[in-house]
Amino acid sequence: MKNISILGSTGSIGTQTLEVISKYPDKFRVLGLTAGENLELLSRQIAEFRPEAVSVKDAHLAGSLQSSLGDVDVEILYGQEGAAEVASLAGVDQVVSATVGAAGLIPTLAAVKAGKDVALANKESLVIAGQIITDEAAERGIKIIPVDSEHSAIFQALECSRGGSYVKRIIITASGGPFLNTPSEELRDVPVEVALNHPTWKMGDKITIDSATLMNKGFEVIEARWLFGFDADRITVWIHPQSVVHSMVEYIDGSIISQMSMPDMKLPIAYALSYPERISMDGIEVTPERFGELTFFEVDYEKFPSISLAFNALREGGTMPAVMNSANEVAVGAFLSGRTRFTDIVKNVETVMGMHNTLPADSLDAVLESDVWARATAQSLIRN
Repeated sequence: MKNISILGSTGSIGTQTLEVISKYPDKFRVLGLTAGENLELLSRQIAEFRPEAVSVKDAHLAGSLQSSLGDVDVEILYGQEGAAEVASLAGVDQVVSATVGAAGLIPTLAAVKAGKDVALANKESLVIAGQIITDEAAERGIKIIPVDSEHSAIFQALECSRGGSYVKRIIITASGGPFLNTPSEELRDVPVEVALNHPTWKMGDKITIDSATLMNKGFEVIEARWLFGFDADRITVWIHPQSVVHSMVEYIDGSIISQMSMPDMKLPIAYALSYPERISMDGIEVTPERFGELTFFEVDYEKFPSISLAFNALREGGTMPAVMNSANEVAVGAFLSGRTRFTDIVKNVETVMGMHNTLPADSLDAVLESDVWARATAQSLIRN
């Protein structure tokens, strides 16, 4: 029996994780859950899975949850401290880090410091503080298993290798999002509801917009560096609209090993939960028709400059990736609320990055201070 805490249980990855867990009550037990403001869904999850502790966004929400639950036996916590406590619960074997954005950093780091294996869907943690988290994980001998379909694919393909010295490069695939075939001049005035209409994946609003700008793919480039130890020159991005080949590893002899499956996030979730074993995922059937056409081509970096920004941030290192992430969170929020145009998202991120004096990212204080600076700077740009 593996005991699990889920950070971000009411989001897309969190709810799908609970779907997988519910199919295997003999293998997994939920000890902790964290959520933001969706108390209705969290209450249903508490009723079904009976965790020992939960955490919500703030004290007011914690009080409301307590009132609605009555005499249900569960410890209710709140804020970053509460989320970190849920991530560090005694008895937890693995933490699923599925919180969206920089908010996932502190509880994810708390899980690592507490010696918990991490199933990582919160890529921002490694974008912001990759060196810090991976150093802590190495010191404690814990496993960070990727949940993103692309990194799960690379993780699985690397299992075929006897060592990184045989790997020439890793190839991260991208669907291209909803605007793959949209002329660049039409992107400026894209409505929010159109940008949220992803052709392949069903995700939360923020990640869906990141997928539309391909910023999400840029973050995956930085995440891959910390998960697998390859520098920027050994990471490539290819467009693959069908989202069947989730990523590839090219070896020095010219062989390429890929991981293929239907685009369903429950598959990499299940693999991360059950690793090094595999569990059956009934209902996800593969047919020749579904794999009938597989196409790949280069990224249009002029149309989607976000990936170039990510490679620049990775090569710059230090606090630059944290600044990139923070500026993007502000810019996406502004677009979703109607305060800026779609094409201004990446422009604002690039401007903030250009204003930043990079510092070493060798302490949590350094990356958090850069995060605060980037958010304030991005907000000022958008207001003006």
